Amino acid sequence: MHTNWQVCSLIVQAKGENLQDISAQLCTFPGCEVAVSDRESGQLIVVAEAEQSETLMQTIESVRNVAGVLAVSLVYHQQEEQGEETP
Repeated sequence: MHTNWQVCSLIVQAKGENLQDISAQLCTFPGCEVAVSDRESGQLIVVAEAEQSETLMQTIESVRNVAGVLAVSLVYHQQEEQGEETP
């Protein structure tokens, strides 16, 4: 059995006054977590996980489409595939 795991880190630039609402909305996305929130700079550091790259890309696109988000930058991506070892 093969399992695939992907994780990425995003910097989300947003309007500072909307940061709390944006953060709450991002946390509703499957596999998405806001690790750091800085109202003064209007930045969030977001970690997203998924089993498939397509799902991860959909999550990133969903983050971009949140009202008040100005920009999304992918700063880290890791993919691991695990499966049964063959001798």
